[in-house]
Amino acid sequence: MDGSATQTIRLADDGRIPNNPALPLVLHRRAVAPGGDLAAAFEEAFARNGWRGGWRDGIFAYHHYHATAHEVLGIAAGRARVRFGGEQGETVEVEAGDVVVIPAGVGHKNLGASPDFLVVGAYPAGQDPDMNTGRPEEHARALALVPRVPLPAADPVFGSGGPLVQLWGRSC
Repeated sequence: MDGSATQTIRLADDGRIPNNPALPLVLHRRAVAPGGDLAAAFEEAFARNGWRGGWRDGIFAYHHYHATAHEVLGIAAGRARVRFGGEQGETVEVEAGDVVVIPAGVGHKNLGASPDFLVVGAYPAGQDPDMNTGRPEEHARALALVPRVPLPAADPVFGSGGPLVQLWGRSC
């Protein structure tokens, strides 16, 4: 793992998407150097660091979030523009080798991607994601659930000494 640059984005509740007032979204740019089988590299790193339930796919083209789990997205191929935080949130360009760690409650939506776009996703061990799309009836439930989602044991790429531990707290 390369471990180049790490960025954070804080996102406020927009009334539909709760986001996460306590935890920033974490973006590891060029976490894995391009070349080789990035999907397999992400799967191996995520599993080694206690992130389970792995899948390969894209990102939905509608706002959605998980109130019961944090999520990691490893960009295995291509590039995309992703809106985090709901309609008034932040748009981020991601590309092969990047990793996004999304705190519980933070909305995400694919605004457009290259034809070869591929994501490897996973969740911390013991966390099962629900699916929410910003409907009004979801909001109060999500506000109650999001703060109770446990911190992961480790950064999904860099392990127990990785940047996520410092950014999200010592419990990681």
